[in-house]
Order: sequence, then structure tokens, then C-alpha cells
Amino acid sequence: MQEWLSLALRWTHVFAGIMWVGATYYFTWLDRRFHTSDPEQVWMVHSGGFYVVEKQSKPSASHGLHWFKWEAALTWLSGIPLLILIYYAGGLLVDEGKNFQTAAMVGIGALIVGWIIYDLLWISPLAKIEPLAILISYALIVALGWWLPQVMSPRAAYMHVGAVLGTIMAANVWMRILPGQRRYIAALREGREPDKVLVDRAKFRSKHNTYIVIPVVFIMISNHYPVATRGYEWTVLAVLTLVGWAVAHVIRKQ
Repeated sequence: MQEWLSLALRWTHVFAGIMWVGATYYFTWLDRRFHTSDPEQVWMVHSGGFYVVEKQSKPSASHGLHWFKWEAALTWLSGIPLLILIYYAGGLLVDEGKNFQTAAMVGIGALIVGWIIYDLLWISPLAKIEPLAILISYALIVALGWWLPQVMSPRAAYMHVGAVLGTIMAANVWMRILPGQRRYIAALREGREPDKVLVDRAKFRSKHNTYIVIPVVFIMISNHYPVATRGYEWTVLAVLTLVGWAVAHVIRKQ
């Protein structure tokens, strides 16, 4: 029964993640096209059909808006139970000489505290010095990757770093991007001058997600090859996080 539940959660988690990442990078690409080619329309072809997209400054009162939000929720809501099933209930959270209760408290606490620290950093005055805020963020990821194996098994530590980053991504969508967009739309429909900061902040957090997701995907698949990182877990994570961010930067420019 546990194996079937694990399979169902994995399948859901991966498929939801594909939809989420795909939508994120599609809109990143689409937004860039409006800045690098035709500022009015983007023409596309797919599956024998031709599609034209226009960018508007405000929503139409006669058309419903399609919100791309449930992909993020479903990815997180399937990923956390999967983490609990495999590592907390499956006996893989700790190895010899480590305490389960300590590891469990640290693991769960890291998900909550990780989001709080990230969010406070990027709404603080430090966020205005973006290179410094990026450096601090990177240092915190590396520090987390080094510290977690001290209290839990290396495989569990790796997956918890990914879970922290995934939680940040999902919280960005539901706690920063969507609320800001809703308030912006409400102001437009009520005839008030909207706060442009809301849109800028939402776009900024969406940009963060396009960078965070590549290290997260690496962490998701890394446990299928535990030997490749054994003994060098946090150093491999530190290097490949930079590689992932560099790849995301290139993709975003295409």
C-alpha cells in the first residue's frame, strides 16, 4: 500500500511540476518577446494551429482571466506528503548516530524558517542592492546544504534543501504574486490608480522562481544517483546551484 501511495504522489508531483515549470518559462519567454520583437503581438504556431497573443495594460471587463496557480499548489501539496512518506515514515530521515526527533524538528522548521528568511531578505532595503541580496541568498543555501547533513542523513538533507526551495517558490506564487495581482486588478476595475509596485514585485518573485526551479529539479533527480554526490553533498549542491542559475539566465534571454 505504501509503495502504491508513493507512486501516486510521485506521479502527481512530477506531472504538476512539469505544468508549473512549463507555464513559468512560457510566460517568461512570452514577456521577453514583447520587449525584443513586436511590442503589440506575438504570433505562434503549434499543433497545426496559429495563435496570436496581445499584451494589455489592464484586463477586459467582458472576459474571464485564466489564473495559472493550481500547478504550484498541486506540486507543493503532493511533494510534502511524499517527503513525509519516504523520509519520515519510511525510515530514511536519519542514519546511524542521529536523532529522529531532532532531525524531524529541524526538517519541518527549515521549511517554515527558510521562507520567512527569504521573504524578509527580499522585502528589506538589502533587496535594492540586488547583487548583495543574491550573494546572501546563495550563502544561505550553501550553509543549509552544509548544516542539514549534520542532523539527518545526507539524502534526506539534500531533499530538504529542495523542499525549502520548493516551498519558497510555492509561497511566492500564493503569498506574493497572486495577492499583488488581485489588488492591482481590483484597482483597475474600480477606476483607481493601481500601485505599480504590486506588479513589479509580482514579476520580480516570478523571476526568482525561474532561477530557483533549476536547482530544485536537480535535487529532485539527484537521489536516484546517490553515489554521484556521496561525501561531497554540499559542495556539489553549491556548484550546481550556480550552474543552474547560469542556465536559467541563458534560457531567460532566449
